[in-house]
Amino acid sequence: MGVVPSREAEALPGAGLWARVPVRRVVLGLGHAMLAAFVFFACFAFSETASPYDAIAIPTMALWLALGIRLHRGALPLVWLLILYLTAIVGALLPYLDEPFPLTWTIQLVYLAVTGVFFAMLFADDTRARMELALRAYTASCVFSALLGIGGYLELIGNDELFRMYGRASGTFQDPNVFGSFLTLGALYLMHGLLSGTARRPVLALAGLVVILAGIFLSFSRGSWGGSVVAVCVMVGSLYATTDSLTLRRRIVLLGLATLAIGLIGLAALMSVDQVARSIQDRAALTKDYDEGETGRFGNQIRGMGLLLGLPFGMGPMHWRLIFGIEPHNSYIGSFANGGWLGGAVFIVLVAATGSVGFRLMARDTPFRAHAQIVWPALMMFFLQALQIDIEKWRHVYMMLGMVWGLEAARRRLGREDVRDDIRDDVC
Repeated sequence: MGVVPSREAEALPGAGLWARVPVRRVVLGLGHAMLAAFVFFACFAFSETASPYDAIAIPTMALWLALGIRLHRGALPLVWLLILYLTAIVGALLPYLDEPFPLTWTIQLVYLAVTGVFFAMLFADDTRARMELALRAYTASCVFSALLGIGGYLELIGNDELFRMYGRASGTFQDPNVFGSFLTLGALYLMHGLLSGTARRPVLALAGLVVILAGIFLSFSRGSWGGSVVAVCVMVGSLYATTDSLTLRRRIVLLGLATLAIGLIGLAALMSVDQVARSIQDRAALTKDYDEGETGRFGNQIRGMGLLLGLPFGMGPMHWRLIFGIEPHNSYIGSFANGGWLGGAVFIVLVAATGSVGFRLMARDTPFRAHAQIVWPALMMFFLQALQIDIEKWRHVYMMLGMVWGLEAARRRLGREDVRDDIRDDVC
């Protein structure tokens, strides 16, 4: 006969203690912690080639794949479009495989596309909890970077080039334009919580929002200013249009008017500071010296588009700069230059398809609408900014792309489950 161990024996150290530990729960907790760190580290962009974000990316993705995340049908369009886009880029690269920079750039692009697919898979299941965790981590990242940017601009921390560039706040980014745009999603998350009344700590949320808005302003990025305004208007408009609560609509109007009044007062106060006033006047110009003329940014774009009409396979990845001495500063033109006609066409289709999905998610009454109202306006802002800056290597753009398609996969899966439930009810 076997001996049945007593409870006392089971309680002794080494007597099967690990058998009592819910291993999956521990691993899942580790996965959530690594996901939060992965998202938070998106703000560290001092370098295009190396970042804590990239260091934690592979172990985080590997762990979640081991935990069983799946690719759902709703995210397949994103996968196929990214495969087509990368196929075009790699095809255009083939004549230049001996050139290190285009090869490295293409490898990095493939890696970023993989992260986009990973996020689409991740957020398709347990969607609201995972989205909330990611958005909180992202917002914390925004507050952290904005504080450093503000401190750098005011010369309170670091040297002149650490957290500011060209006399503008840059936070933990190489470029003030990227810094300002990065902060928009965090601002939308906090603003949505305050407007909808879902913020758990409204005072803390308001303080964080003020810090982030100050960071956007001190970036003195015209694209970030305009894009943030458009994103806020889209989010607030969607929130107002999709609620039946008169109280909520009244709160949106009152808070909107109060924010506008406070913003105008704050702007007037800042204009009294000479340094800020000079920066605003400088950035208020619609075009700069480097934009104008035949060899300026816009002149290069016009000449480049003429060349691309006769180059079905494009110029090759990163070869625009070899011809014109500067990047195209337009991701739509850049996609044709880097990946030929196929690459450019697929990029446009990707933007259009994601836009269709984003607006549908904001309009449909599903459990995922609130998060769509936050993420899609921020991503839409980047698609608009792509008309005047190169976004194809921005890590957080692929994160948001995966978020939108993950929400779409969750919405479609929810619809199929509802249909199955209805069928079971009819049979019963």
